[in-house]
Amino acid sequence: MKISLVLSTHAAQFAAVALKGDFESNVAKIASWGYDGVELAIRDPSLVDGDQLWRVVSAYGLEVPAIGTGQAWGEEGLSFTDPDPDVRSAAIRRVIAHIPFAARTGAVIVIGLLRGIVRPSVDHQQAMDWLVDALRQCCAAARPHGVRLALEPICRYETTLINNLAQGLDLLERVGADNLGLMPDTFHMNIEEPVIEESLRACAGRIYHFHIADSNRWYPGAGHLDFRSILKALWATGYRGHISGEFMPLPDADTAAQRGIAYLRETILPSLDL
Repeated sequence: MKISLVLSTHAAQFAAVALKGDFESNVAKIASWGYDGVELAIRDPSLVDGDQLWRVVSAYGLEVPAIGTGQAWGEEGLSFTDPDPDVRSAAIRRVIAHIPFAARTGAVIVIGLLRGIVRPSVDHQQAMDWLVDALRQCCAAARPHGVRLALEPICRYETTLINNLAQGLDLLERVGADNLGLMPDTFHMNIEEPVIEESLRACAGRIYHFHIADSNRWYPGAGHLDFRSILKALWATGYRGHISGEFMPLPDADTAAQRGIAYLRETILPSLDL
């Protein structure tokens, strides 16, 4: 089982990104700690040199399993469900702009909070219609390049659209795109799923990426989640991609990253006999 870590290419307000700052220094540290990849949080592809990012990551023997898009929401307020059609269009264009780098690296494009929330002036059905339309446009643009998208169910405290995996599966059926899947996140599942393992088993074949954090959103091993059971259930679905750490930089970013992978490599994965 491959393990990656979220790395932001720019400073960001979002707290649960363990590492930010000098890109190459962070990539070097991530590689030295034993990670297999870096999930890149990229707010705007036009602000980075994709060729240079890929050269650095490749030089350290790492993969890029996914591209996070949430900073476009957090820093700019872009979303698929904004009442302003110009904002919705800008959000769609932003996702489409990630496709060339995703195609080059084999990365999945993650749709988290970029989907937005249900605004007070908008009813839920209208927001869902906008979400479905946006995802269809993005998937259609990505398909010729062999690029997949993964929608992340996010807990009720952060959005009012697609909080659990069952809702995510319903959305996949409505969108009807074969290059759209789900990205479960253990932190959000701990809040929203009655039994995490059962919810994962119901998503067999539809999981395109996976986020890992403990119950308190600290690094794995700092809370009460049963990662042996969760990862065994994930493996049983046939998922063979990365498990990607997105957790709070506590007590500090470096310590969190090192403790997280040590716990997974030394305590959890050997016991699973995968």
